[in-house]
Amino acid sequence: MKLLGLLMASTLLTAPAGLAAAAGTDSGVVAAATSQADRPWMNTALSPDERARLAVEAMTLDEQISLMRTQIGFGLLSLGIPLPDSVPETMRKHTPEGALGSAGFIPAVPRLGLPAIQMTDASLGVGNLGGFLRRGDEATALPSSLALAGSFNTDLARQAGRVVGAEAHAKGFNVQLAGGVNLTREPRNGRNFEYAGEDPLLAGLIIGETIAGIQDQHVVSTSKHYALNSQETGRFVYDARIDEGALRESDLLAFEIAHDRGQPGAVMCAYNRINGVYGCESPFLLNQVLKSEWKYPGWVMSDWGAVHSLTPALDAGLDQESPQDDPHFSTLKAEVEAGRVPASRVAESARRILRSLFAVGAVDSPAAPGGAIDKDAHAAVAEQIALQGMVLLKNEGGVLPLAATAKKIVVIGGFADRGVIAGGGGSSQVMPYGGSFRDTRGREGVAALLTPVYGLDSPLKALQARRPDADIQFDDGSDPARAAALARTADVAIVFATRPEEEGLDAENLLFDHGQDDLIAAVAAANPRTVAVLETGNPTAMPWLSRTAAVLQAWYPGQRGGQAIARLLTGDASPSGRLPMTFPASVQQLPRPEIPGFDPSMRTPLGLGKPVEPFNLDINEGSDVGYRWFERTDAKPMFAFGYGLTYTTFDYRRPSFRGGDGLTAEVTLTNTGSRPGVEVAQLYAAPPGRTHRLVGWARVELQPGESRRVTLSADPRLLASWDAEAKGWRRAGGRFDAYIGRSAEQVEGRAQVRIGATADVPRALVGGR
Repeated sequence: MKLLGLLMASTLLTAPAGLAAAAGTDSGVVAAATSQADRPWMNTALSPDERARLAVEAMTLDEQISLMRTQIGFGLLSLGIPLPDSVPETMRKHTPEGALGSAGFIPAVPRLGLPAIQMTDASLGVGNLGGFLRRGDEATALPSSLALAGSFNTDLARQAGRVVGAEAHAKGFNVQLAGGVNLTREPRNGRNFEYAGEDPLLAGLIIGETIAGIQDQHVVSTSKHYALNSQETGRFVYDARIDEGALRESDLLAFEIAHDRGQPGAVMCAYNRINGVYGCESPFLLNQVLKSEWKYPGWVMSDWGAVHSLTPALDAGLDQESPQDDPHFSTLKAEVEAGRVPASRVAESARRILRSLFAVGAVDSPAAPGGAIDKDAHAAVAEQIALQGMVLLKNEGGVLPLAATAKKIVVIGGFADRGVIAGGGGSSQVMPYGGSFRDTRGREGVAALLTPVYGLDSPLKALQARRPDADIQFDDGSDPARAAALARTADVAIVFATRPEEEGLDAENLLFDHGQDDLIAAVAAANPRTVAVLETGNPTAMPWLSRTAAVLQAWYPGQRGGQAIARLLTGDASPSGRLPMTFPASVQQLPRPEIPGFDPSMRTPLGLGKPVEPFNLDINEGSDVGYRWFERTDAKPMFAFGYGLTYTTFDYRRPSFRGGDGLTAEVTLTNTGSRPGVEVAQLYAAPPGRTHRLVGWARVELQPGESRRVTLSADPRLLASWDAEAKGWRRAGGRFDAYIGRSAEQVEGRAQVRIGATADVPRALVGGR
């Protein structure tokens, strides 16, 4: 959120002892109409489109325009922050009347019975950046979206969305700035923790279900950031250069699938340029693809500060300018009165906005502060996401689960005595229930205030509670030699390593900071039964991998992350997550070994500091994102997309494939181990001359000795490619290479399957809810 960052930068914030609560507790919710004859748009028997049309016809031009111009939902004076002379007068204000203290706000229209629009961040819960927008306001901190994607569980994604939507509604918010669909093209990207990995089918389905879950609770969800917002470095200025077909087959396909599943009420266009045109001024992205081809009925809002014009943006399809210090839409009324902007264009945007509010029930079931929140039930969902999304990457010698004979266990580093990372930094930051703390090493002022927070769910304490028979000691890891000496006396050593990622900041490399790689190496050298637990929002390099016995990728495990980690380590639950992104062996394997535009001296919170000069970001991998790039270049990753171990073993028998007008495969899965477990059977296919892509999967839970015949069906959209000459989708006829695998590189059954050619390829149909 650029504006918030600019405000913080101008005030040179330090964390004051007490921040005043945001002024204004009126949510803007208004009484229902006394008569449907007076307000026919309140008739719930009508369609959302008809209700929006009727309401807009009753609105004045000023009221219509008010929907197109978001205000920032908090004021600096209300936050009790000292304001230096550099802060503009327009920002020296209290929280707008009726606003709740959040990212965006539009006042209610009481005479029409329309509630205020209260917008809040973001994907991992109800955001409260820095904890100062709404003092003392906490929420359920869900694990990172990468953990959710790692579960390969769309039902769980729906539950996650419902948690976010229910809490937003109970706190008075009716628009959630969630739904991060951007694919992982850059594994050092500071916001990957908000997204769902590198594959368009997986990301589209997981995020689509979270969007649907949010909107189940009468809260509009966005999808974002449309499109190719793949790195934080230079996010305001870079120009992503990509072939149209490659764009349609990758990032746009992910959005298309997410829209089909979730039908988001709003789409947030990105900061960056795409093929020379800003995302919020792109007729191709907004009018052609989104509104015309996908028949999208909702509205397009800008990212905060992403608008560069009035007429070009309106002509391209932008409906709403989010808060920024240079408001281009401030002259809209004058342009309409002068005849330079048609009044019908304003009415269209107002209609789209109201249509989405009616569609999700935000008008009929208005949000209001003070609603009931079932914290325990929501925490249980967060715990399930952590349990199902963590990925066991290595487990030699059966060191995990911890054996009953392991009587002395040493836990080292990563603040494991206090808690776990609740989420990355930036606009998505959630202040978790139960309190939090920050790791501010090397940071002060604004940077310290915006440091990602840790929730108070200690893995050490959870482990001690589950293993009261063991002597479990802790060392903070600040002295690797001391930690190694302690580990040498233990049956098992468990080292926690953390790497917080942040909006606006890409990582310089794939290493851990604060000497944590050296710590793991020293402990592993002292004790061959060393387990590494990694709390990260991206892949890491793991130079110590060969020396450790086990590695558990915990992502950012959220509200009950400490308990979830302890359950997996002790065997109370079995790991079932699979990697939603490839872990490279080195950055030299990536399409861009160096991040374009990156300057380590300019890494500042939310991407503030000296402006970066515009530059081109050449997407030379095209649609071959992640594992497809590794296949194309014949590179061996450290861990492949879809990879993950369990505490049991599975056998794949009698694979079979069927082509024709589509692709299906069958395989018999058998749990050949002694413990219950989950297998994620994955179906990949390659059109003639192309790389393989994930086209379907099945998440199967089996008891020891249990077998099940599983059918995998390919999503027809993934069998098609963009035909540049015909300007449309086409499924090439011929032999497709298909395989069933445990991951993108672990093949368990393969065949050449003949599939017919067609230009009649089913696409995602975005319609009314």
